[in-house]
Amino acid sequence: MKAKYKRKIKSDLEEKITSYILDMEDKCLSEFASKSDEGLRRKRKYTDDIRAKYSRDADRIAHTRAYSRYIDKTQVFFLVDNDHITHRVLHVQLVSKIARTIGRCLKLNEDLIEAVSLGHDIGHVPFGHLGESIMSELCKSHRLGRFLHNVQGVQFLDTIEDCDLTLQVLDGILCHNGEIHNQLLEPNWDKDWEKLDKEIGDIKKGKQDYVPMTLEGCVVRFADTIAYLGRDFQDAIEIGLINDDLEVPERCRENIGTKNDEIINTLIIDIVENSYGQNYISYSKEISDAVEEYKQFNYEHIYENAKIIAEQGKIEGMYETLFQKFLEALEEKDESSRIYEHFMNISWISGEYLDNSTSEETVRDYIAGMTDRYFERVFKELILPKRVTTFRKG
Repeated sequence: MKAKYKRKIKSDLEEKITSYILDMEDKCLSEFASKSDEGLRRKRKYTDDIRAKYSRDADRIAHTRAYSRYIDKTQVFFLVDNDHITHRVLHVQLVSKIARTIGRCLKLNEDLIEAVSLGHDIGHVPFGHLGESIMSELCKSHRLGRFLHNVQGVQFLDTIEDCDLTLQVLDGILCHNGEIHNQLLEPNWDKDWEKLDKEIGDIKKGKQDYVPMTLEGCVVRFADTIAYLGRDFQDAIEIGLINDDLEVPERCRENIGTKNDEIINTLIIDIVENSYGQNYISYSKEISDAVEEYKQFNYEHIYENAKIIAEQGKIEGMYETLFQKFLEALEEKDESSRIYEHFMNISWISGEYLDNSTSEETVRDYIAGMTDRYFERVFKELILPKRVTTFRKG
């Protein structure tokens, strides 16, 4: 095989650039920020270059196949043909923008913030949180433990595509869970690879609220909520799920506003004012209470809306069918199956992963990586009879 071409920068210039980046971090970042030279890799399979460690991680994530599939991953509103509503690919960019704004004000490491932001939702399955709950039940029935998108994100990046990301980035992805409400988060600073792996196992068994090991990870967790809180409400109005005259609770209107831009501005300012110079990230008490109430309002009127879950039974049937069909394909070693063609026999899938994963884990990971439209297309291929125009050859 022909060696891969890679031009290298002159060593003396690389040293100057690297020194400049590290010196700027020492001079400009908070004492509580995560410095680039603190980044820990599990395998150290790549040599360093002119990029700082977390900047390189952000680039790696953006170039993964899993990141490419964000383009057709549902945020909230699946099976809706409207190009103006939020998909995952937009959501992670919004999270990144919001989190980097906060991080810049707090003198934190924006490269680490960007990497965690871009990767935080990479483990989501087709059809959003409904799909996640269906997949979780399937996984439990096959003795795989619970399925959670934050754990799956680490699985995609650390195991399946073997990106050799830093511990700090993978930890931020694992612990980003914006659905859990906290007024204040102080990092669990003392983590290593062994503790990360233990947390993954504990989360699968039911423990939820692990805290990131960096302030940057905490910022992304807050930014995740800020990005979807008003935007989901705006999208729900856009598609006619709720009426634009629906009144949000009074405390929310008075403290954080009702328009998406008002909410984002208010929450960013509140976090900056309450976290500047501190070793934690925090809302004020009144803003925290309003955010928690707004989340509950969205759950009642949007996420648990009967119109959203109207197709749940059909989607459950599709998941169950695909899971069983692909398990059978692996048992029968049917290499004409899509799971071989589009997953197991692909060059960018880690050979170590394929050697060590069970059939059930392989099926879980293949389905979890599907986009909404690909999921529908594969289901139709497996279930619906094929039409032909002729049986003549040639």
